[in-house]
Parts: sequence; structure tokens; C-alpha cells
Amino acid sequence: MQGKRKKSFDNLCKLLSEKHPVTFASWVLGTAQTNVEVLKTELSIEPIRADYVTFLQLQGRILHLEFQTKLESTPPLPLRMLDYWVRLYRLYRLPITQVVVLLLPPAPETVIETVFSVENTRHEYRVIPIWNENPELFLNDPALLPLAPLAATTQPQTLLKQVVERVNQLQPGQRAEISAYTQILAGLKYKKDFIRQLFREGMMRESVIYQEILAEGEERGEQRGEQRERSLILRQLTRRIGELPQEVLKRIETLSLEQLENLGEALLDFQAIADLEAWFSTLD
Repeated sequence: MQGKRKKSFDNLCKLLSEKHPVTFASWVLGTAQTNVEVLKTELSIEPIRADYVTFLQLQGRILHLEFQTKLESTPPLPLRMLDYWVRLYRLYRLPITQVVVLLLPPAPETVIETVFSVENTRHEYRVIPIWNENPELFLNDPALLPLAPLAATTQPQTLLKQVVERVNQLQPGQRAEISAYTQILAGLKYKKDFIRQLFREGMMRESVIYQEILAEGEERGEQRGEQRERSLILRQLTRRIGELPQEVLKRIETLSLEQLENLGEALLDFQAIADLEAWFSTLD
């Protein structure tokens, strides 16, 4: 199970790099790229699997970009990189740049190899330990923002708070998606409860609608504020878990203002109607 979770982090990074190929190519190469195309090349011949690998076509060059949660792999990483290079070169006959992005530091004293060498065969590739990267680059680019929690810092909790602030400054259309990706990758380094707490508080602070509802509750009386909050909760629930059954709507109508506020926080974690029903059961 742990291995599957690690691979899911790698696969999310692959997804991000293929959604934003120009941004990722510019970052790992250190120079601005303009013309980048994702190659749907299949190199999944055993024992090498390309599930979490991105191949990008640059101007006269191929970029092989790989994300690794753990340094250890079977077969060993240097051999895999050589194998990929041979297969890519056979297909495209172009220069190939290979970059491995490591998401987590290995055990102390571990040597991070960047060369495959056996007798007369020598093959080199680059490794980017993300924990050594300046977080400013990631904080200032929405495409890279999900990786920011893993960047270099001596104050990890402060960095995660900065990340939450940047996420909440995004346009509503991209905020939910980037927030989800960021929380998943932050799970590699931070405790889940701390992540959820920061993102929940950040969303509440940045929600203009929520602040307006609270203000109206103070200005026009508790009853009107309660009805507005109930409407907001219903809209948020519908967005997260779909159309609500009539009996659920009736149940929500009976909730007190305090219960509505608690539901407003809890629904940020809902994914299905079963989550709402489980929350109702805590009231009984």
C-alpha cells in the first residue's frame, strides 16, 4: 500500500508536467522554453515501465523528465536512465536531456548517483533534489505551486502557510484544482491534519461570500444571516457531492446556526453523499 501511495505522488507530478510542459521544461532546464510538445511515446517494455515519465519534444531535442518519490528502484535508477536513453535515441535520433526530480531526501549518507558506468560504457543524467530548490520560483507560478511545499526551507510550517496564501490568491476557476494538487503533494512532508487545518482556515478567510454572510448576520440580525449561510452551505454541498435528495434538504433546514458553521467546515472534506450522511450521524 505504501508503494502505491508513493507512485501516486509520482504520477501526479507527471500529470502536472504534461498539463504545463513549457513551465516544467523551463524550470528543469534553467532557460525559458517556448515550443514544447508532449510526446506520447510508449517505452513500457519490461522490465522498464514508463508510467511516471514525461517525454517532451523541444526544438531539436528530447527532454526525458522523471519524478521519483524514493531514490531506490528496480532496476536501479542509473540503468533505467541508460535504457530510456537508448530507446528514445533509437526512435528519434535527437539529442536527449534526462532529468530526475527527487521529491523526498533519501536516508542520510546515501549517495545520489547521476552516472551509469560499466567498463567502457558511461552515461550521465541530471538529478534535481527538490528540497534544495528555492521556493520562490514555485510560489510565483501556479503551475509549479503544488511542488512548493517540498522546496528548500528552514521553517516548513511558515512555507506551507505561504503556499496556502498563494493558493487562495488564485482565480476561483483554478483555485480548487491547484489546492487539491498542493494538498496531495504536501502530504509527503507534512501531517495530514495540519494541511487540512491550514487550507480550511485559508479558504474561510479568503471567501468573500462567507465574509458577506457573516457581516449581514451582524447587521440584519441572526435569522437573516442564518438563512444566507444555509443557502451557501447548500450551494457548496451541491458543487462537491451533487444534487441533494429532498430528505437531506429537509434535514439541513433543521440545523442550528452553530451546526451550519460546523457543516461549512466539514464539507471541505466531503467527496460523496455518504460523507454528509456520516456527518449527520454525529449529531444523533
